[in-house]
Amino acid sequence: MKKVLKKEKNKIGILGGTFDPPHKGHLYISKFTLKKLKLNKLLWIVTKKNPLKKNPYLNIKTRIKLSKIITKKEKNIFVMYFDDKIKSNKTYNLLNYLKKKNHKSELYFLIGADNFAKFYKWKNWKKIPKLAKIVIFPRDNYSLRSLSNISHKGLSKNDLIYMNSKKINISSSLIRKFW
Repeated sequence: MKKVLKKEKNKIGILGGTFDPPHKGHLYISKFTLKKLKLNKLLWIVTKKNPLKKNPYLNIKTRIKLSKIITKKEKNIFVMYFDDKIKSNKTYNLLNYLKKKNHKSELYFLIGADNFAKFYKWKNWKKIPKLAKIVIFPRDNYSLRSLSNISHKGLSKNDLIYMNSKKINISSSLIRKFW
């Protein structure tokens, strides 16, 4: 009797942000996650503005262009922009849209421990894990704090994946200080 192989689910990673500017830290965690979680692809979703931060330094077209340049050699990383299409810059609305378009896929939302520490301030933050697993990366001075914060305590352990990766000591805000 022939053995029928069950087709694996499509696994999509999502790294959202202003990418103001994009840098090797974004690329490192993207490549690390693609390999560790065996993702089929990873989307860099560039947003016009983070609702919890000041206006970006670079305009949206420049940030998209720079993101495409830094990822051009990566066949499984795709740079996209959805704010106008979904009429929102909120993660929940983005993930809801992507889940409807990819209803049979598993979604993985990448976030640094620094942003996860403020995750409870995000719109519909408790509903986000219903749409995507939350993949948390260590950041200086944040990893331990993120384990005991409101966000961590308000979500199920099954919704969270803590990545044990090296810390990349670079950030968009640090880069902008040298401009």
